[in-house]
Amino acid sequence: MYKVNFKIILSFLLILFSNFIFSQKKLTVVLDAGHGGSDHGANRSYADIGRIAEKDVTLAITLKVGAMLEKNKDFKVIYTRKIDEYPSLSDRTNLANRSKADLFVSIHCNSSKRPTAYGTETYVQGPDQNDTNLEVAKRENDVIFLDEKDKQTFGSYDAGSPESLIALKLQQSKYLESSLLLGGLVEDNFVNKDKRSSRGVFQKNLHVLRMNAMPSVLIETGFINHPEESHYLASEKGQDEISESIYQAIIDYKKAIDRKSGSPVIVKKPEPDRLAEVALKNDFRILLLSSPTKYNDGDPALKGLNYILPLKENGLYKYYYGVTNLGSVRDINIKTAKDAGFRNAYAVGFMPNQKLSTGYYTIEVYVGEKLNGNSFVLQTLKDAERNKEDGVFYYTYGKVYSLEDAVKLQKDLEAKGIKNSVIQKVFK
Repeated sequence: MYKVNFKIILSFLLILFSNFIFSQKKLTVVLDAGHGGSDHGANRSYADIGRIAEKDVTLAITLKVGAMLEKNKDFKVIYTRKIDEYPSLSDRTNLANRSKADLFVSIHCNSSKRPTAYGTETYVQGPDQNDTNLEVAKRENDVIFLDEKDKQTFGSYDAGSPESLIALKLQQSKYLESSLLLGGLVEDNFVNKDKRSSRGVFQKNLHVLRMNAMPSVLIETGFINHPEESHYLASEKGQDEISESIYQAIIDYKKAIDRKSGSPVIVKKPEPDRLAEVALKNDFRILLLSSPTKYNDGDPALKGLNYILPLKENGLYKYYYGVTNLGSVRDINIKTAKDAGFRNAYAVGFMPNQKLSTGYYTIEVYVGEKLNGNSFVLQTLKDAERNKEDGVFYYTYGKVYSLEDAVKLQKDLEAKGIKNSVIQKVFK
């Protein structure tokens, strides 16, 4: 009798232990539908389909992704919201951290002042390297002022301070590799499965990502202000395709993580924190094209890509896309450029803060007919220089010796109202 009871008890304990072990296999995913409640996010009205609000599109896509994941026994799904309400950024991040989530996925829609801007983007947490993507950060971070709790939590945070950047690097380094992996999978699915245009994966100091103790991504599913893309975002077909692509990326992400960790071993000794990807010595920009023609931001020749740096050398304008010192992001940026139509795009390395041994950089501020003394350019820049070539007048300003100083000078001129300038490399 004792043996029978012992076997029954032992079998019962083994079942419990087995269930416990396999329960640990679940990947806990927090799905965050961006904005909500009084925070409508990006929105626009169209005559045929009415008003489209980001908060509605993100909720619809999030619920579809969650419904698919909930059917998979390997996942546990937690939502920051399932209805039209506004959880504060603190509520969202605290929920993820309190739940000891393995993954945080925030779903958003994009917006731009340029109606031609279109395509998808995915953001991972990381310190700015060149102030690109600033408008996205401003838009997504501005919601901290909607909630008193967020004001207290984030009010003292200064994304530009060295202290904040150091803290961000320490906190996020161990999650960066995994976040980049998921971001790349999401963007690949948008391109290969849905036949859409991907603008790439970027690092950005976004509040909703920086407080998470886990790999985290923020997905911009498309531009609400773009007439064609907004209709796609609002459609059942578009939302189904987007949610399927995000779902499949999460599935593939888990498979990749399991392969790295040696699954199907469930119970294992704690591993040391995985080091973040080692930064390269050079900054890499993607050369899209060289042309004697000057293109301004938003020109169709740039195929909808943002974050373009035009650099004039020997009479040719060279257009570079993005900048990073991470090899994985560099490769993603090359793919984004080629997917946009620049089939011959390739990466060019720039040594950070390298001074020119000969020559200098200047800023080309105007090209065209001769300016009169009352022009805005000449009134603003008293020391502008003028040259004439083949009947065309070229006005330049300043003289610096590193590309970083040239970019800073260009931004200073933009703040004064001098737009669409070009950094020119002068060989002398």
